[in-house]
This record gives sequence, structure tokens and C-alpha cells, in this order.
Amino acid sequence: MRFAAEVRGTLPGYGAEEVKTIGDAVMIRADEPERAVRLAIAIVHDLGRRHGHPAVRAGVHTGPAVERDGDWFGAAVNLAARVSAAASGGEVLVTGATATRIAGDQGSPRLHLRPRGARELRNVAQPVELLEATCDFTRDLEGLPIDPVCRMAVEPGHAAGTLTHDGISYCFCSLDCARRFAEAPGRYASS
Repeated sequence: MRFAAEVRGTLPGYGAEEVKTIGDAVMIRADEPERAVRLAIAIVHDLGRRHGHPAVRAGVHTGPAVERDGDWFGAAVNLAARVSAAASGGEVLVTGATATRIAGDQGSPRLHLRPRGARELRNVAQPVELLEATCDFTRDLEGLPIDPVCRMAVEPGHAAGTLTHDGISYCFCSLDCARRFAEAPGRYASS
């Protein structure tokens, strides 16, 4: 699978390893939370910014896990999967546990963590504090615009439509996405 192969190529630079693929998802393990977050941002914003390519999403959690025969198990692994499922396309979500481990590290490019609130996640007893992770390069990235509704990358010349809200122009992959945005721009507009 091409996506998994491309992800594998990025892992050595972040001190990470592939644990396994599950459908179109790749489970990755890293020793350092800060490097794991930077890796997730690189994957989401490199592989997920191509025309017609569904936007990639990622979730990162830090905690103890048990390795058995090359696979990893435990509550931390399950929570990481739930956090990934909670992310929208083009988004990297991290738990509060991860954020506290990287909050003092402002390496280059600088990481930014924006609180997204506590969320109830399936099969998790207590709400989990989530933060959206970005970094300076994602804010300056000259990639394709992302449809704010479905989070798919859109080539501006092939967009089904564009709308401007609060002085920002948005490109849409379909008229349905443009309609949904027009009906509730506050739900989808950049903050």
C-alpha cells in the first residue's frame, strides 16, 4: 500500500517505528512524545495535501504499553486509536498527557497546541483533554487548500466552488460541501 510505504520512509528521521497497518491506518510507536507529534504533523501535512487525496488525520497519546511479539498492547494504545478517530481530516490531535510532556520543548519549527476541550471517547471511562497540534511550517505551508467541510485537498483550478467568509476564501471539492459551509460557516471556518 502506497500510503504505508510513504509513511515508512519518514519514520527513521523521527526515531519511530511502524508497529502494524490496520486497513488504511498505520500504527506507529516513538520513544519521545515531542518527536511523535512532529512526525504526525509531517505525515498529515505532507501526505494529506494532494488534490483528490482524502486528508490524513492523526492522534497521539503518551503512556505505558506492553510489547509482545512486535505488537503493542494496553490502555495507552487503545486511547491513541480513539484520539486518532476523533481527529478530522488534516488534523493532529494530542492528549493532555502528551501535551504536558512536550509543553516545554519549543524546538524548530515551533510547536503550537490549541485546546479543543475534553471529549468523551468510546470505551474510555473519563473525558479526555484534547489539543490540536500544529507547527510553524504547517502555518506557512504552500500546499493545496483543504475543503473546510470534508477536509479533502482541493486544486484551486479544479474546485467545484469557492466562497469567502470573513475575508478568507475557501475552496470546495463539491457543491454539497460549499452548500454545507454556506449554511453554517461558523462550524467550518478557520479560527
